[in-house]
Amino acid sequence: MAPELRHLRYLLAVAEQGNFTRAAEELRISQPTLSQQIKQLERTVGVQLLDRTGRAVRLTDAGETYAHYARRALRDLAAAERAVLDVADLSRGTLRLAVTPTFTAYLVGPLVAELHTRHPGITLEVRELAQDRIEAALLADELDLGIAFAGPHLPGIAATALFTETLGLVVAAPAARAAALTVRELGERQLALLSGDFATRGHIDAYLGRHRVTPRITVEANSLQALTEIVQRTPLATVLPDAVAHEHPRLAPVALDPPLPARTVVLLRRESAYRSAAAREFTRLALDLVRARGYAPA
Repeated sequence: MAPELRHLRYLLAVAEQGNFTRAAEELRISQPTLSQQIKQLERTVGVQLLDRTGRAVRLTDAGETYAHYARRALRDLAAAERAVLDVADLSRGTLRLAVTPTFTAYLVGPLVAELHTRHPGITLEVRELAQDRIEAALLADELDLGIAFAGPHLPGIAATALFTETLGLVVAAPAARAAALTVRELGERQLALLSGDFATRGHIDAYLGRHRVTPRITVEANSLQALTEIVQRTPLATVLPDAVAHEHPRLAPVALDPPLPARTVVLLRRESAYRSAAAREFTRLALDLVRARGYAPA
């Protein structure tokens, strides 16, 4: 008897949970039924797939190999189902999108509004993730598209350049000074910056490191909204994408000498993934929107 899809899902659930009871709860079946189904799968393939001797249930070496192909089979099946349901006229469909956190402040809103206005039947799932997690999720077929930054990408990830993002120093308006602030002088200012898990913070740290400047960080925040609120109400300065700063009338730019280096914003996808009509349309809309908003070309 050939294994059935439920056997693959059951095996992966036990492997992920490390426990039959938790896996059964997740699958909404009884534990005896789950155990019986796993034993049936092991009899079918002729090897032991799970090590049940420890406190946690683990995949055997054979189980690890089998689970690898089981995940790929389920992923390919899900892609096939989406392809069958894909509608070329965009009257319906689903698009799974992830963005790095800074883009929620100025890019996601206009893009979603444009997509919804033109194609209200498309369901959009939006997630905010770090760039490495976006690429891993694309490879696992958990996402259709991601918006992040150019750079070394994981094998199998394709990138389409969207625009060039520039960053600058900002303070509460109208406190901006006329003369540019040197990077050395920046080291004397108290700063509010994004926390270290943001790609933007890494970009800022690299800039300061190249100039051997140790910043005086008074506040760290994991939200751009929190950061802008703090800077508007304090003497602290921060670094933001220019597109974010321009939309806040209570923030004023301060020129930096030398300026922070620009970076390229890209649309990411898995090279071998099926490109639905919704994904193709979103790509087209994204390219049109960044041109219409006057963002610097990549």
